[in-house]
Amino acid sequence: MALFKHLIPKPFRKTTPVVPLIRLGGVIGARSMLQSGLSLAGVEKAIKEAFDVKEAVAVALAINSPGGSPVQAHLIYRRIRALAEEKKLPVIAYLEDVAASGGYMLACAGDEIVADPSSIVGSIGVVSSGFGLDRAIGKLGIDRRVYTAGSRKATLDPFQPENIEDIDHLKDLQREVHTMFIDLVKARRGDKLTGDEADLFSGLFWAGGSALGLGLVDRLGNLHEDIREKFGEKAEIRLMGREKGFLRRRLFGSATPRLPASLLSGEELLSAIESRLHFSRYGL
Repeated sequence: MALFKHLIPKPFRKTTPVVPLIRLGGVIGARSMLQSGLSLAGVEKAIKEAFDVKEAVAVALAINSPGGSPVQAHLIYRRIRALAEEKKLPVIAYLEDVAASGGYMLACAGDEIVADPSSIVGSIGVVSSGFGLDRAIGKLGIDRRVYTAGSRKATLDPFQPENIEDIDHLKDLQREVHTMFIDLVKARRGDKLTGDEADLFSGLFWAGGSALGLGLVDRLGNLHEDIREKFGEKAEIRLMGREKGFLRRRLFGSATPRLPASLLSGEELLSAIESRLHFSRYGL
C-alpha cells in the first residue's frame, strides 16, 4: 500500500504527525577535538533537516546548556526563528537539567517553553572572570614583557595590575550585550513575564516551578508526554542530526568518546574542566 500512497488525495491520506527533535546540549561555543560544544556550524544541518520534514506539525528543541558564547547562542536562536517563520511551524523548547544564560537564549527560540520542575532556568546576565597573577610572578622573580602597537592592546592582561580604564571598558561591553539579551527575552516572552525586572535580569536562576511563576516558562512537563498530549499517542518524535558513521557507532555508541586522562593533551583537559565548571555553577 505504501507504494500507492502518493496516489491517494491528501485530504484522504492517514498521516502520522511528526515532530522533528533538535538536541542542543553542552557549553555554547566550546569546541575541541574530543568535545564538540554548541555552535551554529555544528547544528546548522540538524536545524535545516528538522524544518524540511514535510510531515512536521512542530519542531522540538531539547535544551541542556549552561550557556557560553553569546554570539553562537544568538546565531543559533536567529537561525531557528528564521526557519520557523519561513516554514510557518511552531517551535517548542523542552528544558532538561539546565537552560541558563545562553542556554535560556536558545529556549527563547521556542514559541512555548516547557521545563522539568527541577530544571535550572534563567541566569539572564553577562559574566567575565579571570585571575590576577601579577603578584604571583613577582614573587617568583619573573619579568612580564609585553610589546604592543596600540596603547590598549594588552587590556585585561592577567599578568599585569588591574587598570580602572580596562575595567570600565569591560563593563560597558557587558552592559551592551546584557541589553541585547534583555530585549530578546522581552520580545519573545512579552506579557508572559510576571517577575520583577530587577530580579529577572539580575543573573539569578531558578528551578522550573519558580521559573513558571515568573513567566520564564509556559508549563512544567517533559518532551515525550507533552508531545503525545498535544499531537496524539501516535505522534512520531524524529531525532535530527543523528551520528551516521558505522565505525564511530561501533566504537563509541551514541556517546561522545571518553578517553583516559593520560591520553588527553593539556588543552583537552582544560576544555573538559571548563565544561564541567560551567555546569557545576548551577549545582549540577
